[in-house]
Amino acid sequence: MRCPYCQHTDSRVLESRSTEAGQSVRRRRECLLCKHRFTTYERIEFVPITVLKRDGKRESFDRSKLLRGMVRACEKTEVSQRRLEAIVDEIEAEVQQHYGRDVTSDEVGELVLRYLRHESEVAYVRFASVYRKFQGIRDFIETLEHLRNNAERDNPEISPIPPAIPSESDDSETSANLVTPASEEQQLLR
Repeated sequence: MRCPYCQHTDSRVLESRSTEAGQSVRRRRECLLCKHRFTTYERIEFVPITVLKRDGKRESFDRSKLLRGMVRACEKTEVSQRRLEAIVDEIEAEVQQHYGRDVTSDEVGELVLRYLRHESEVAYVRFASVYRKFQGIRDFIETLEHLRNNAERDNPEISPIPPAIPSESDDSETSANLVTPASEEQQLLR
């Protein structure tokens, strides 16, 4: 390893540690000529991944772009930056193992949604709204119903959330006023 101070090519390893959950090795080295110490990292070299976009363009897989999108979806939620970085690591490893050199942006998006579903429902809906290009409230409702159905299937002892019901005082069929059972109960107590 070449010394960054004097460019001498001989050094000795003083210490080695596994870092990034075993994905790399950190080594402390000392130059045998000038005696300066420096750190090097050894990582697995992955085959470059190409993402096939919806419009037919091809671009290199960019983990920082993926992380930015997930950070944006997770704003003001309890999901930590460290957890998001770990998810990106897991997604990148999964893409490397299962998809080979080419992966579609749809496949990457579905992987992100699979992870976010377990982290934060709010982040899931936010990411889905951009990734799936929601056009209106109906898209949000369908996604929320999908989340609710999965939650009921995964946790059958949780009682299902009743859907909102139209207000009895509203005669118009086109009105968007909805009354939930909790607010209806509050109105009866008045």
